[in-house]
Amino acid sequence: MRRDTVAATTPGRDVADDLHTLLIEAINDSGAHIGSLYLLDEEGRVLLMDASLGFPTMIARAWARIRLNGPVPAAVAVRERRLVWLANQEELARTFPGAALALPYHFSVAAAPIHSGPTDWGALLLLWPSEKTSELTQHKLDIIQRTCRQMSLVLGEAAREGKPMTPRHRPRILSPYRGAQEDLDAGMAALDCLNGLPEGYFAMDIDGRITFLTPPAADLLDGEASELLGKRPWEWLPWLNKPVCEDRYRAAVISHETTSFMAERPDGQWLAFQLYPAPFGVSVRVTPSTMARDPDHLMPDVPMSAGRPATGPALYDMLHLTTALSQAATVQDVVDLVADHVMPVFNVQAMAVLRAEGGRMRIIGSRNYAQETIDDFDGRPVTSPTPSAHALQSGVPMFFATWHELEQVYPETIRYDNMSAWAFMPLIASGRPVGAWVLAFDHPHHFTLDERAHLTGLAGLLAQALERARLYDAKHQLAQCLQSSLLPRRLPELPGLDVAARYLPATHGMDIGGDFYDLIDLGDSMAAAVIGDVQGHDTTAAALMGQVRSAIHAYARAGATPGDVLRHTNRLLIDLSPNRFTSCLYVSLDLRRGVACMASAGHLPPLLHPPGAPARIVESPSGLLLGIDPDAEYLTTEHTLAPGSVLALYTDGLIETPGIDLGDAIVELAAELGRHADQPMQSMAEALIAPSAAVHHRTDDIAMLLLRTSLLPED
Repeated sequence: MRRDTVAATTPGRDVADDLHTLLIEAINDSGAHIGSLYLLDEEGRVLLMDASLGFPTMIARAWARIRLNGPVPAAVAVRERRLVWLANQEELARTFPGAALALPYHFSVAAAPIHSGPTDWGALLLLWPSEKTSELTQHKLDIIQRTCRQMSLVLGEAAREGKPMTPRHRPRILSPYRGAQEDLDAGMAALDCLNGLPEGYFAMDIDGRITFLTPPAADLLDGEASELLGKRPWEWLPWLNKPVCEDRYRAAVISHETTSFMAERPDGQWLAFQLYPAPFGVSVRVTPSTMARDPDHLMPDVPMSAGRPATGPALYDMLHLTTALSQAATVQDVVDLVADHVMPVFNVQAMAVLRAEGGRMRIIGSRNYAQETIDDFDGRPVTSPTPSAHALQSGVPMFFATWHELEQVYPETIRYDNMSAWAFMPLIASGRPVGAWVLAFDHPHHFTLDERAHLTGLAGLLAQALERARLYDAKHQLAQCLQSSLLPRRLPELPGLDVAARYLPATHGMDIGGDFYDLIDLGDSMAAAVIGDVQGHDTTAAALMGQVRSAIHAYARAGATPGDVLRHTNRLLIDLSPNRFTSCLYVSLDLRRGVACMASAGHLPPLLHPPGAPARIVESPSGLLLGIDPDAEYLTTEHTLAPGSVLALYTDGLIETPGIDLGDAIVELAAELGRHADQPMQSMAEALIAPSAAVHHRTDDIAMLLLRTSLLPED
């Protein structure tokens, strides 16, 4: 008779033991081969795997911590307080692509929340071989619900007694042999039976360590039995240290299906390994293969599992792609990464990525498709009778092994290229189809179950990466528009002054900057040149930059001296944003007298190139950055500008280089100014900005303002 009360309430009982007993009973009663218990941490933000049975230790540790907001079945079950059931790898890949790529094996999974009243405790996770469990039966559902209810009672009672269950930081790997009785006579009989067979046999536990092997197996592995026991074969034998070996073992454990692979010993002898899942590990049969060099030892080859190619190398390529996609910033970055990683792994000859925009399909990236094909498909309605449109609308992937298969389903389709097989994958983000991913082969291609699952999972990752990139592109474009709108669209044309300005934003991966420049016409042969850098790289910095520019304009037109302009702007900045600082250089120009009066708020010194003399740094007192001290004062200094002099104002992005002293960089910029000072203004500006423009990754934006004076006639 099944208990429905909780033994943990009995004095002296251990809460963890009762929970783990319930977990083992749920696994055995439901026919699952893997199970885990997750408990919420004290903050309720992370699910910690408290115990596991059937998972290899390395896999259990990799999934030991799950953020409650993460896209994995256990987190969703707790977050939404509902049972999550996924019948096969394709359903897992479609719903949780990241999890499917991390565990690219065939299994069914159920994740159920453990809760009582308003309290969430954790989740129960159970896995079955997908070939044996195609649906969640009422029997299995009853077991899951009963187990979760009993676990919640155990946890609730312990909490009420002041002894709440604290989840482990490392999962406890439960022993499958708890309470098992040994029959030594039966064991010796089984050993004699195996030792009498010509082929080799050995057993591995859940973690891949050899627990038993026959003498023929030791001979074939070319090792001593005493050395091999307790070792993982791919770690102990260098010739088995290949991804396919560990991958086939994991597939046998997680999928509970027979797997196989081939390996070559150092002496050239090929061995065939066939891995049979056992209740608590893997049984392995090893035989010489017909690929052996010695014809006296020929035996029939072990057949490979149907539709199950060795996926080790492909798996690691896909994991590398997953990592790369998480760092991709733009839509083009995403398309390029997917093309570079997926096409060679799956032997794809052409690829296209489509997105739904305004009821039409837009090709946002492609590889190896002719331009006329792209032009023909770009802009077609999402309701058009095409497989890509159907995948987009239905959210269901479509695979066609030959042109004949495609033509039968879509008889009106025209063959625009020489491709012979296709995969049309829906791109689903936030639960809705947003586009389609087309893969084309130049030869007939049968899509295995593994390939379908992998491509479905990759499509989910691609959709998520594209959504992130689309938002980034939109944000970056908005930021650049905001930045450009706050900078002067055109500088005023003033008699006696020739000007050139340049602005370079930071490269992709950075936000909007706060560098700015300005030239103000003050009338009567007077002008003001300004350059500055607002702290931060965000919209706040840009908005503050616009306010600083407006304030400087107002104070400059009121006739304030350079020092007073900075002093008033400083006080305003402290009122507007007390936690933001700004460097600024303000230069007042008397074009008739050839005099420049300037004041600096912590900005880099300007450079001056007089005609016929080397360029030099203009030394002048520098006050505090704007926004620090409301009582700060800024001194005004006066400098003579001979006709033909070039004055260069710039921000630190132009000269800062890791490992280079800032003073040395300013000296080098002065020398560069001297080398180009005789050129036309626009050419000079291009020459000075060119080294920075050529840098692929700029961590800061750059502003530069160049001014050349000329002699004005007397009134």
